[in-house]
Amino acid sequence: MTRRVVVTGMGIITALGSGKAENLSGIIAGASAIGRLTSFDASGYRGATGAEIRGFEFDKALSPNSPKRYDRAAKLLLTVAREAIREAGFADKLPADTPVVLGTTLGGMLSGSAFHKEIVLGREGRASSLFDYIAFSQGVRVAEDNGASSNVFSISNACASGTNAIGFALNEIRGGISDIALAGGYDTMCEFTVAGFNSLQAITTTLCRPFDLRRDGLVLGEGAAILILEEMGAAKRRGTTILAEIAGYGESSDAYHITRPDPTAGGARLAIKRALEDAACAPSDVDYINAHGTATSFNDAMEAKAIREVFKDHAKTVPVSSIKSAVGHILGGAGAIEAVISIVAMNESILPSNINYSTPDPECPLNIVDRPGQKHNIKRVLSNSFGFGGANAALVIQKYRDREP
Repeated sequence: MTRRVVVTGMGIITALGSGKAENLSGIIAGASAIGRLTSFDASGYRGATGAEIRGFEFDKALSPNSPKRYDRAAKLLLTVAREAIREAGFADKLPADTPVVLGTTLGGMLSGSAFHKEIVLGREGRASSLFDYIAFSQGVRVAEDNGASSNVFSISNACASGTNAIGFALNEIRGGISDIALAGGYDTMCEFTVAGFNSLQAITTTLCRPFDLRRDGLVLGEGAAILILEEMGAAKRRGTTILAEIAGYGESSDAYHITRPDPTAGGARLAIKRALEDAACAPSDVDYINAHGTATSFNDAMEAKAIREVFKDHAKTVPVSSIKSAVGHILGGAGAIEAVISIVAMNESILPSNINYSTPDPECPLNIVDRPGQKHNIKRVLSNSFGFGGANAALVIQKYRDREP
């Protein structure tokens, strides 16, 4: 019998705010957290907007034992980990045998960039910045700060990283390796990344409009999200509140091109089908699709094709939206953030809106959620993540029901 895996705690921070309540309020209102970049001089770039976290005092969110020098990425993670752990019913520490599984593309890139700048200027770079730069180190910070002394895993396969981190943790619990896991994803706003996406001409100079005919590029964001996953029986014995069930996970790699998605949608279609099969549910059982939806021409057309081919007639009616139009593309953190938003939306019966959408694209004939605040009975969500290099991942998340499979 397959061990069922449930979510008992969640933490999130995006440019919309810190915590589930602030993010839900922004989603319900159809708010956009995207504006002119201020963390560095972006005046020389074609696309100079982004979704930055502003006004949050990270140092106040740290425990007394956490050094103030920690990289911004580590501070984001420690903030959301604390929210998730407390919601799961653990006072301050996780069980020691809890694996920590985190997805990212940049790790501590801000620390690495700072070290590089010091060296270029002929100064002595801070040695600790080199450790903070390594992606694995942020997971170590979370484990150390929260009493987890088992295993730390860092997953970095582009924009599917956060979703694959959750999928990896799901399989650790299903396989009986652990009864609990901390999983999530994160990335920060970094000039290095903004410069790279500008060089690809992938950043919009107007608005982020996923699936819209006039879409002309993405907007980068920053943030982090953590989920506490537990084997259902263990969670019930603890008497904690169960927020949702991770019912299915699928992944694939099409390796079509280093940056461009496969226009046939073969890899994306396979990941979605595998997630649905893993959850033992039909496409018609899905009530909402949280799309990857980057607002680039090729990605959205590819994803729409994959959805149409898997969902058939149901693709005409199932609500679809991308929250990247509100919080930007958070790269390795996107999948985890979108999983948390999907669960919050499901439990509140609210459809996250695809803001800025106004002109349907014949290549994307989907039921796009174009107005904020729409109520909808959501029992099951498909959340998609597709990354550079052909990395594809999908999750099926459903409302928890106390029943045997």
